[in-house]
Amino acid sequence: MTSETPRPFNVYLASEETASLDSFEGIPEVSHEATSDRLQLKYAWQRKLHGSLDSFGDLAPGLLLAAAVAIIATFVAKWLGTSVMGFDRSPISPILATVVLGLILRNLIGLPKRYRDGLSWCVKRILRIGVALLGLGLSLAALGSIGLHAIPVVIGCILTAILGVIWLGKLAGLSHPLSTLIAVGTSICGVTAIVATGPAIDADDDEVSYSVAVITLFGILALLTYPFLAHFLFAGDPRLAGFFLGTAIHDTSQVAGAGLMYQLAYDSPEALDVAATTKLVRNLCLGAVIPVMAILHQRRNRKEGSSLGKSKLGFSKLVPGFVIAFIALAALRSIGDMGGSAFGIFSKDTWEGFLSFSRSASLACLTVALAAIGLGTSFLQIRNLGFRPLVIGFAAATLVGAVSVGLIRLFVA
Repeated sequence: MTSETPRPFNVYLASEETASLDSFEGIPEVSHEATSDRLQLKYAWQRKLHGSLDSFGDLAPGLLLAAAVAIIATFVAKWLGTSVMGFDRSPISPILATVVLGLILRNLIGLPKRYRDGLSWCVKRILRIGVALLGLGLSLAALGSIGLHAIPVVIGCILTAILGVIWLGKLAGLSHPLSTLIAVGTSICGVTAIVATGPAIDADDDEVSYSVAVITLFGILALLTYPFLAHFLFAGDPRLAGFFLGTAIHDTSQVAGAGLMYQLAYDSPEALDVAATTKLVRNLCLGAVIPVMAILHQRRNRKEGSSLGKSKLGFSKLVPGFVIAFIALAALRSIGDMGGSAFGIFSKDTWEGFLSFSRSASLACLTVALAAIGLGTSFLQIRNLGFRPLVIGFAAATLVGAVSVGLIRLFVA
C-alpha cells in the first residue's frame, strides 16, 4: 500500500487489509536452521504442529495484548467503582473500560506491526466463537420466538437504511457505490456487508475504506452510548432494549459489546441474548441484499446479464459460519434440556455447570475481541474521510435508530 492510498479506518476490521498481513513485509528472514527443522520432519502431523507453533508465534503478541487490556480494564473498572467511588458494585462497565483503554493505547502511542496479526485474529475468530457460544444460552423455541418478533423490525430498518441513505448520499453528492456501501453497512452487518458488497457493485478501494471508516466510527459511538439510551427509552425492559441494540447498531462485534455492557450494567443477560439473535437475523439478510444491490448497480450502468460482477459470492459469504454455529448450539441446548438428564448421560447439575461455563467463555471471548477492536481503531484516519461521508454516516445511524424505536413499539412492545 503506497503512501498516497488512504488506509482503512480500522485495519483489523477491513478484510482486504488484514488479508495482506501474512505477507513477508516486515517479517525477519527465517534462519536456515529453522527452515530445515520443518523440512526434516518425517510425518505430516509433525509438520502441521510445527506450522501451528509458527502461526502462534505471529499471533501471540496481539492475542496477549488484547487479553492484557481486557484484564487490566476489568480490574480498573471494578477498583474505581468500589474502592474509589465507594459503591458496593461498580457502576463503571468493564466493557466500556476495555474499549476505551484500547482506544487510548492505539491513538496515544500507536502499535507496532507485530501486533496486527493477533488483533485481527481476535476480531475475526475469537469474536465469532464468543457469539456462537451464546447459542447455548437459548433453546430453539426461544430463538424462534425472538427471531419472529425481530423480523418486521429488521426488515423495516434495512429498507429504511438502504433507501434513505442512498437518497441522502445522492443529495450530498457522494458517489453511488459509496452511498450504497454506507447503506448496507448501516442496515445489515457493518464491515462484513461492506467488504462483501464492494466488489459486487464495482466500488474502488477508496470507497470501501471510507465506508468502513464511517461504519466503524458511528458503530463505536453506538456501542458506548446505546446501552444506556436503550435502558432509558424502554424503561428498563431488557427484551425491548435487546431488540433495539440488535437493529440499531451496525457491526456484530459492536452489538455483542453493547449487549454485554447492558448485561453487566443492569444485571440482565436477556438483553444480550435478544440483541445477538436479532443481529444474526440481520446477518442472514445479507444473502438477499448483496445480489439485489449488484443487479440494481448493473441496471443503473446499463450492463447486460445477471452476473455479480467481480465478486465471487460463496455460501460462506452470504451465510457466515458463526451464524450456523449459533443455531446449531441452540439446537444442542434444546436437546440437552430434554428429559431428566442431558443426552441421557449427564446429570442436570453437570449440564447446568457446562452451560454456565460456556456463558463465561463466551463473555471472555467477546471482551478480548472488543479490546482488539479498541486497539485497532485509529481516529487519525478520520481526516481522510472528508465532511460529507461523516454527515451521511451520522444521518444513517440516527435514521435507523429512530425507525428501530418506532417499529419495536409498534410490533414488539
